[in-house]
Amino acid sequence: MKDTQIKKLIESEKKRQKKVINLIASENVVSKDVLKALGSELTNKYAEGYPGKRYYGGNEVVDELESLAQTRALRLFGLSPDLWHVNVQPLSGSPANLAVYLALVPIGGKIMGMSLDNGGHLTHGHKVSMTGKAWVQVPFGVDPKTEVIDYDSLKQKAVAEKPAIIVAGFTAYPRTVDFKKFREVADACGPDSPVGTGAILMVDMSHFAGLVAGKAYPSPFEYADVVTTTVHKTLRGPRSALIFVRKDKTKLNTKGVPVSFADLIDKAVFPGLQGGPHLNQIAAVAVALKEASTPAFKKYAQQVVKNAKVLADELTKKGWRIVSGGTDSHLVLIDTWMGGKGIGGKEASDRLEKAGIIVNKNTIPGETRTPVDPSGIRVGSAAETTRGKKEKDFRKVAENIDKVLSA
Repeated sequence: MKDTQIKKLIESEKKRQKKVINLIASENVVSKDVLKALGSELTNKYAEGYPGKRYYGGNEVVDELESLAQTRALRLFGLSPDLWHVNVQPLSGSPANLAVYLALVPIGGKIMGMSLDNGGHLTHGHKVSMTGKAWVQVPFGVDPKTEVIDYDSLKQKAVAEKPAIIVAGFTAYPRTVDFKKFREVADACGPDSPVGTGAILMVDMSHFAGLVAGKAYPSPFEYADVVTTTVHKTLRGPRSALIFVRKDKTKLNTKGVPVSFADLIDKAVFPGLQGGPHLNQIAAVAVALKEASTPAFKKYAQQVVKNAKVLADELTKKGWRIVSGGTDSHLVLIDTWMGGKGIGGKEASDRLEKAGIIVNKNTIPGETRTPVDPSGIRVGSAAETTRGKKEKDFRKVAENIDKVLSA
């Protein structure tokens, strides 16, 4: 690289990543093949539209590429192309979620999503996000005692509020989600829902998609109408996103004509929100999807969960309060303040970073502090599992976390 300043910064970041223990739950370590696809000549091509329906010439190769990425995405999750469609163009998770709402929810309509302090994501209708400005969030949370979702309470609220769409997913909820119960909640909204036959059920599986692919977490596809996911977390791919949608789902347009969810979502992605797709990114997604289809990845996904459980158990033994009492996934939410330790999330994160352990400060259920300095930290096992760590290594990680924060 001739640009020595940028080369130096890249090398510095490589060194930083190698010398720390990365417990950021939304990060991972991609393969050399993923990096090679990202840095390929595909970045030179502009291809507004979709395969076979482009607005530029010279697309014979990239049409094949995008179609291959779609095929691999459906195959990875065991989905029939006759029943499901997937859009591989979203640049990341936030615009993917935004595209779904833009396509399916009337402006000013209701989005039922987990509140931020209970583990939800900004794009599940939070007021600081565009999703909370164009639409109205109907927030739901967890039971204050068990810190897990109370599906009976969720159903009561949904029936009363009649949201157009219900989002099942999280950014900081460590337990499995019961997608069958979410389906029942969506259906219970009744025929007077804004979409006609109950609420739309959307699953945002950004955090646990790789675990679903590896059979280490329940699959949402039997019950969901729409499934969104990023690719760069447990799927171990580039920063990108996918939108899966059932082909048989339709919505009446302004003329009373039924239009498929798939067509509406495709149009919301392009031209609604984006221009030309990032083809180098789509190629890297295709590489990651193929890697995730291997037996080795299944073992990886199962190890991710084992490691997270060990981390939670060991920290519990050392006196740390783990939100919900444990984890069923790759992430662990640690109460550093209200559980008796009296350390704010920011201080905990800063102290750990100085010791070479990278985490993020995070709100917890029943939050009494601010998002800038909340009551907890979120940790994840995906990146360090990619680097080969197993249970014994995570016992040591828990010991180090305890030493740093107890000093």
